[in-house]
Amino acid sequence: MAGLVFSTSAWAFNYEALGVHSPAMNKEVMVSIITPEGYSPTAAEPYDVVYLLHGHSGNNESWHKLGHVGPYADQYGIIIVCPDGSNSWYWDSPVDPTFRYETFVAEELVAWVDATYRTRADRTGRAIAGLSMGGHGALWLAIRHQETFGAVGSTSGGVDIRPFPKSWNMSERLGTIEENPHYWEQYTVTNIVEQIPTDGSLAMIVDCGVDDFFYGVNCELHEKLLARGVPHDFYTRPGKHNWPYWTNSIKFQLLFFDNYFKQNN
Repeated sequence: MAGLVFSTSAWAFNYEALGVHSPAMNKEVMVSIITPEGYSPTAAEPYDVVYLLHGHSGNNESWHKLGHVGPYADQYGIIIVCPDGSNSWYWDSPVDPTFRYETFVAEELVAWVDATYRTRADRTGRAIAGLSMGGHGALWLAIRHQETFGAVGSTSGGVDIRPFPKSWNMSERLGTIEENPHYWEQYTVTNIVEQIPTDGSLAMIVDCGVDDFFYGVNCELHEKLLARGVPHDFYTRPGKHNWPYWTNSIKFQLLFFDNYFKQNN
């Protein structure tokens, strides 16, 4: 699929889905790219980029088809990039070498986007966010690749994987919690909070609905960030683990990123 143009009463945008080769996994990974109306590869000012990660059982089209994020590319003049994460939790799996989605998203895909589009090829021109599995993935990647991403968001994120050892293919990526308890400790966001600087150089926004099964672990993450003194925005409001909540949440997260881009570029 390529070159589709969409328009609403106020905004128009371009959408394409294409395969991007991953040398680390030796395969093509589907990626959706949304550019604003009038995007030009020779524009005087480069475009900031937001990477959006889908949740478990989703794909590269989820944010476009279900989250309806296309108009925001035009509203904020940004490029939105949505990779297919294949239920990977966006880890480089320590037990399955065919799953190296941390390397793909944080290194290979970013390099490909910067080489292919007119981007601001700097951490201050990149944000990453996601929902559920993708919320964990966005935080995991941003914390571990602060040289690449300057801002991060998580909505309804599975930010502590340990309470859910039998769910969402995680044991296929890490081995069971009984077999590899050390991986379950090492590969969860709440246990890498100490890697986040306290100077605000990684801009963070986290939210979760109060009726979400991840509500408790998100509140615990918030408390850990407070205890460490990490600046961040944290919101809770009525809502469940569903698209009505996420389509509302992404409005606030993209506004947060727009403010970040304006302050840093």
